[in-house]
This record gives sequence, structure tokens and C-alpha cells, in this order.
Amino acid sequence: MSLFVIGDLHLSFSTEKPMDVFQGWHDYVPRLEQNWRAAVAPGDTVVVAGDISWGMNLQESLADLRWLDALPGTKWLLKGNHDYWWATAAKMETFFAQNGLTTLRLLHNNCAAAEGKVICGSRGWMMETGQAANAKLIARETGRLTASFAAAAGLEGERIAVLHYPPVYGEQMIPEFVDVLLKNGVKRCYYGHVHGPAHRYAVNGLYMGIDFRLVSCDFIGFAPLLVP
Repeated sequence: MSLFVIGDLHLSFSTEKPMDVFQGWHDYVPRLEQNWRAAVAPGDTVVVAGDISWGMNLQESLADLRWLDALPGTKWLLKGNHDYWWATAAKMETFFAQNGLTTLRLLHNNCAAAEGKVICGSRGWMMETGQAANAKLIARETGRLTASFAAAAGLEGERIAVLHYPPVYGEQMIPEFVDVLLKNGVKRCYYGHVHGPAHRYAVNGLYMGIDFRLVSCDFIGFAPLLVP
């Protein structure tokens, strides 16, 4: 059994948000499905690092979630900034059960133990160019990230962090997030959110002793990335 991670699927089976209009995204859904099925077995685990569906509510996202549910593996879903369909954990879990979505799990104020590793994470936040950092949102997401690691107490395995927003990007760094990672002994952190020309500013490599990796699906070739 193996562990994979991928971010930013941006599915839109029931909405008018075609990603094909962007360079490199042509026919990305069939490419993604082919690559996923070639790499992931039913017993594997895939962490999806946010921006899963363009749906504005759970019902609008149902076709996207059904497509994802039908792919091999257990999927742990993390909230992204475009996941407007995201609701309370109880509401989403009830919706999954009512619609027979049996392979979907939520990574939200909790952790996921898989393949001898413990995955912790939150959506995160970042300072967009030309905007001041929002201290309230950073504090909230820092709390959620801290809660995720607290939920892992007593579990054996390497702590691996997955966020939607990059904790480090270009010359920017959100110290609150990096501090949580360092305090919990994280050596590997995967993140999404970054697309297209912005890829060149993504940090892929060691920063303060943590190996940061961008896993937006357009950056990793629309194929889940194996976590060794």
C-alpha cells in the first residue's frame, strides 16, 4: 500500500468553470483519471490538498465528488480557498453517507494515519501580492494546524504536513505556520494553490530543514505524487 498527494483538481462537472481555458489544462480530467488509475491501487491513500470542486454547495459538488469517489484509493480531503461547497464536518459526513461516497474522508482539525505515516494539515493562508496579511485568518489556521498535530498525539509514524496555501512562497514566509511545523518535527510539507507562471516562485526543496513540495496537479503533471 502507498501514500500519494495531489492538489487543486478544480473539478466542474456541474458548473461553468472549465479549467481547459488555461494553458496546459486541455483535457486534464481524462488525463488525471488515466494517471490516477495507473498509479493508485484500491488499498492506497491519496491526500487531496484543496480546491477540489468549483461547486458552490454540496449538491452542486456531488458530480465532482462522485467522480473522485469512484477512483481507486481512500481520499483525505483538505479545504482549499475555492472550496465554497465545504460545510461543517458533520454535514459533509452525513452528505457523503447519504450519497454513497464511501472512499472520502475529511482532513480538518484531525489527522490521518496511513502507510506508517501521520498526515496533519489545514488550509493555511498567505499574503497575496499587494495585500496585507490577515492576522485573524492566520491565527485561525494556525490553530487548526496545531489541532491537527494535537490529534496525532500517541500515534506512531513520521509527521507529514499538507496545506493548501504554501507556508513559504518566493521571498514570503508565514512564521506562524513554519513554527508549528518545526515544533512538531516535520521534515516534509506538501502544498498546492500555485499555478501557471507562479510556479517559478514556488519553493521546492529545503527551507529551515523542511522539504517543501508543490503538488498542484498542473505542476506535477496531473498525476498523484508518491510520498516515499
